[in-house]
Amino acid sequence: MRLSAIMSQNCLLAPIQEGPSEYLVKDVKLAVLGTTSVGKSAMIVRYLTKRFIGDYEPNTGNLYSRLVHVEGDQIFLQIQDTPGCTEVQEDIAQMFDSLSRCLKWADGFILVYSITDYHSYQAIRPLYQHIRKIRPDSKSPVLIVGNKGDLSHSRQVAANDGLQLANELGSVFLEISASDNYQGVCDVFQHLCKEVTKLHNGEKRRSSIIPRPKSPNMQDLKRRFKQALSYKV
Repeated sequence: MRLSAIMSQNCLLAPIQEGPSEYLVKDVKLAVLGTTSVGKSAMIVRYLTKRFIGDYEPNTGNLYSRLVHVEGDQIFLQIQDTPGCTEVQEDIAQMFDSLSRCLKWADGFILVYSITDYHSYQAIRPLYQHIRKIRPDSKSPVLIVGNKGDLSHSRQVAANDGLQLANELGSVFLEISASDNYQGVCDVFQHLCKEVTKLHNGEKRRSSIIPRPKSPNMQDLKRRFKQALSYKV
């Protein structure tokens, strides 16, 4: 399925440590995954600062935190930028080991590939499968993103390929350009925030349901009372 969003900031966001948020309505933790140079960091910085700064790919696994508003809800959003691998065949197993802790931490996941790099597209399926392996009982939403849509002249992955893969995995697909389309980047993060908050709200409703105690059986109570009297006599 396709997705057809809203912040402004004038300075480059610096990674900050996770902090307390008692006064906030909701907490959302997202992880952005993919191979090297697909634009993961550029997407995050673009969303949180509304600025594009080129192929920003420090590959340091930074944690970004910021207050955002999604459909009237105030959210303390944390985004984990994960390091990628350079060659799918050689490095993806090692990348899985380093990602396991992050996968247990996050509430939702963004899997990013570049439309100009077929190898990055090939990494999406094993990444998705690894998420479900680490979180077998989780319903955490996963969104698949084809980035660098502005480089269609160098395209190696058709949009239909991304859509078909998302349908097979039961995920949502969106093709964007972090450099040319700020609204598309917003759609990615805000859609996932909404899905995570809906999931949390559903879990809270289920946990708030307390089973009603059974009504006492009056005949049984009378019988026990008569027995107690007979014992005293």
